[in-house]
Amino acid sequence: MRLMEIEITSKKNNPLMNRTEVRFIVHHENEKTPTRAIIRNELADELNAKKEAVIVDELVSHFGVQHTEGYAKVYTSVKKEEELERKFLLKRNNVVSKKEKTEEKPAEEKPVKSPVDAQAASEKPKEGTP
Repeated sequence: MRLMEIEITSKKNNPLMNRTEVRFIVHHENEKTPTRAIIRNELADELNAKKEAVIVDELVSHFGVQHTEGYAKVYTSVKKEEELERKFLLKRNNVVSKKEKTEEKPAEEKPVKSPVDAQAASEKPKEGTP
């Protein structure tokens, strides 16, 4: 028996945006609310799509009820998804484009002072004090 089940309540094809829009309910009896990543995986399996092409747009949980309502978009390709989807949703769903990966640069490292340098700096008398 699965601890979490996804029930698809509506499924609408949107050919203009190259996606399928899905409303669903996640039943998670005696479990915490599943993460966005877990829901993406389950939706991709259920809809026979790539995990990268699924964007979970909205999740709504209510206190005391063990189900979560949601809205997701399943794109025909990852390229279309990156073109059409809002940046914060791509980031929230951990979809990073190849362009962004190449633009990321490592943070500049600050020079590390040796303990001797730190001690010498603290022993210097301050200017203007007798």
